[in-house]
Amino acid sequence: MTTYTSDQRHHTAETSETMAQVRYEIDRIDRLLVDILAERQSFMDAAARIKGDRAIVHDRARIEDVITKVKAACADAGLSPAIAEPVWRTLIDRCIAYEFESYDALMAPEAASS
Repeated sequence: MTTYTSDQRHHTAETSETMAQVRYEIDRIDRLLVDILAERQSFMDAAARIKGDRAIVHDRARIEDVITKVKAACADAGLSPAIAEPVWRTLIDRCIAYEFESYDALMAPEAASS
């Protein structure tokens, strides 16, 4: 199981009184997001390894399932769906492109030996 470490949190959105405090917290959160996205990306490598056919890398039904789940989670988290949906659609698009690259790299040794 992955655990994420962070610099100490000093303020919340409600307790921040200066832009320096706001920027500190945003930078702290951004570093956490990088770690989380790197973990997500690692599963694109796993998907490329597990999927037996390049044609199934892009899965429209799965994309819409992910978006539906994210939008449902927005209400509980207090995240605007107007922010979440385009962010996740871009994330998914870039992850699919990465997965294609990973799939092709995995298949290249097999193609070379044929």
